[in-house]
Amino acid sequence: MTEESKEPVDEVSRQVETARKVRKIVVIALISIVLLVAVVILSGYVYLQSAVSAMDEEDESTVEVEIPIGSSTMGIGQILEEEGLITNATFFRYYARYQNYSGFQAGNYELNRAMDLEEIMTSLQDGVYMEEYAFTFVIPEGLQLEQIGERIAAETDYDEEEVLDVLMDEDFSEQLMEEYPLLTEEVQDDDVRYALEGYLFPASYDFLSEDTPVEEIIEAMVARMAQIYETIVQDYSEEEGIEGPAAELSVHEVLTLASIIEREAATAEDRRLISGVLHNRLEEGMRLEVDPTVAYAIGEHRYMTSYDDLETDNPYNTYRFSGLPPGPIASPGEDSIRAVFEPTDSEYLFFYARFGGEVIYSETYEEHNEVHQQYRDEWIEGQADDEEDDE
Repeated sequence: MTEESKEPVDEVSRQVETARKVRKIVVIALISIVLLVAVVILSGYVYLQSAVSAMDEEDESTVEVEIPIGSSTMGIGQILEEEGLITNATFFRYYARYQNYSGFQAGNYELNRAMDLEEIMTSLQDGVYMEEYAFTFVIPEGLQLEQIGERIAAETDYDEEEVLDVLMDEDFSEQLMEEYPLLTEEVQDDDVRYALEGYLFPASYDFLSEDTPVEEIIEAMVARMAQIYETIVQDYSEEEGIEGPAAELSVHEVLTLASIIEREAATAEDRRLISGVLHNRLEEGMRLEVDPTVAYAIGEHRYMTSYDDLETDNPYNTYRFSGLPPGPIASPGEDSIRAVFEPTDSEYLFFYARFGGEVIYSETYEEHNEVHQQYRDEWIEGQADDEEDDE
């Protein structure tokens, strides 16, 4: 056989050998992928089994746990994790949602590390307090700092001036800033009226001692806001961080926008629609022009906003100043905060609240002005009726 005739044979041999090597590599790669997937699945299974199993089946010693009123699922999980009763608070929150566990009750519980996750969640359905509360008070959504001070004074032995002194104490606010990252340097801006405005979560509060210091009462409200806000952020966060229109906002700006929504809307649907309008106006570079900010700028409740009110030279007046006001104008509830993260997408740039509570949305100023002219007399008549009732 000549050299020339050998070359095709050698070429075929090389191709066969190459194909064999390629098949071998593909088979090895496939086996590796299958093994990797199997390891991931097995690891996930082991982790899940570990997360739902008892921390120590042999340890039945009692662990006393107190779940405060108003605790979120995440907050409860953090308490249980700190007590060594579960492996991970975040897993606790998602597992509770997946298994449709709800209605966890505040109270004092006697648990142990031999209980698995199902047993712990079942136990948390009934709350029993070991002591009677010395006093309880409720802070409704939308109250302003001074009104909250009045409410606390009415339910405790402290007078209103004492409570307000603490609420407005700069040193106390700075102490809270060190403890709660929720409070940033933005609350110390010169234009911010009260550092803690908007950071006192509206909820029911219970205290065991009649001598509970005012500082402790206020801190409980800030701590609740921090807890609720953390849960909300986790719910709207992806791997890259918060997504949506709230991604560019600071905590202070989120609570500021939420406080406006709280003062403007009465239903969950309107909160999200109004949130969408406010986001749209901010994106368009329009002034927000919302009446509650004018009332806050003036420092007085306004049944109706006058043209003179709109000229108030105060940074909280969103008819004169662009962008968000310097800070919150009231304490927003959880749903209003969520509305900032979850606005209804629309082309609306205006909204008008009728006297009866209905909110009408418009895309253009012309449409909005027609609505305003059509229904403005309702507020005049409503104000007159209320004044008659007060006499």
